[in-house]
Amino acid sequence: MTQPSQRALLVIDLQNDYFPGGAFPQWNTDATLLNIEQAMAKAKAAGTPIIHIQHIADPTRGIAPFFNKDSVGAEIHQRVLAAAPDAPVVIKAYADGFHHTNLEATLQELGITELLVCGMMTQNCVTHTAISKAAEKYTVSILADCCTTVSEMIHLIALNAASTRVPLVNSADVL
Repeated sequence: MTQPSQRALLVIDLQNDYFPGGAFPQWNTDATLLNIEQAMAKAKAAGTPIIHIQHIADPTRGIAPFFNKDSVGAEIHQRVLAAAPDAPVVIKAYADGFHHTNLEATLQELGITELLVCGMMTQNCVTHTAISKAAEKYTVSILADCCTTVSEMIHLIALNAASTRVPLVNSADVL
């Protein structure tokens, strides 16, 4: 008899710099934020662990255009933190949420076998985490309605490209 799947919701880079007034605002942030909040509420109700993944620019490479350490722009959006205040926060410096982070250790500690991936930017950190070599041991899906990037066109191109490697799902269908 196989063990049931234990899933986690990865919420990637929902940080102030990607919202209006930030250093690099993305397309469709209001609707995406609302969808993510709803997904997080459903995940919490189902007992699904939520993991925040936060990008902090590598200070050894100098000042970055955004996500600089200790900046307001690098902070996780307050509504996202409020939706899961006790969720672990994994800090990353690369697009792949697994690369040089404690994400793998966090997932192992929680007994996770399935990942639901969402966040910002679709073509970068979302897809790089979802298709990471380290993610291959997990059942991975991207919550297409819970992602965004700089434009709708790039968002759709990125989802199409990722769809050859991982399923695209709507949050309402899986949570």
